[in-house]
Order: sequence, then C-alpha cells, then structure tokens
Amino acid sequence: MKGPDLSRGAAVYAEACASCHGAKLEGQPEWRSPGPDGRLPAPPHDETGHTWHHPDSVLFRIVKEGTASVVGGGYKSDMPGFGGDLSDAEIRAVIAYIKSAWPERERSYQERVSQGN
Repeated sequence: MKGPDLSRGAAVYAEACASCHGAKLEGQPEWRSPGPDGRLPAPPHDETGHTWHHPDSVLFRIVKEGTASVVGGGYKSDMPGFGGDLSDAEIRAVIAYIKSAWPERERSYQERVSQGN
C-alpha cells in the first residue's frame, strides 16, 4: 500500500495553510489568547501546539468542514472548511505532512489516539 504523498502535502500546506499557520508550522503569535474579535489566532501545527492531541478523523473534519462546524455550539473561528477547494486525498496529504514534522513522542501519542487507544 502506498504511503501518503508528503511532497504534495507540503505543497498544499504552503498554498492553503501557511499564511495563517506559518511556513514552519509555528502558528500565529499569542495563539492561546483570543483577539479583539474574540477568536483565537491560528495555532501552531508543530509539537508546541495541540494538533497532535486530536485523532486523524477530527483533523480531517476540521480541515474539510472548518473548526466552527466541528466544534459546534456557536463557536466562532477563522478556520474555514477547505472541502470545496481540496480533495480528500489532498487533505490527507496535508495532515500527513504536518504529522511528519512531529517528534516521535507526539507522533506515537497521536497514532494511539487515532486508533482509539
């Protein structure tokens, strides 16, 4: 079975994600504190953020549907859904690219969470 296309994931990330989440997955400054509009800045996707705490299914839905759609309850977010712009394969490639940058500890934890363990 062929693995994820990390080069495609990197290209899609650079095009669709880096403007908010940073070219090096670093996120926006003060990402834990809401801005004047009450919305949180874009979090980092490296090991300093919380992306690795979520299972693949949640990460996929956030990218495809947008954070507010996944969180619900009137949550407001600047993270749009990219389902109209990216194919499912491109979304999976972006997630694989992000995960490839994590240290072993974070990758292992996220893999267990994704498997339901």
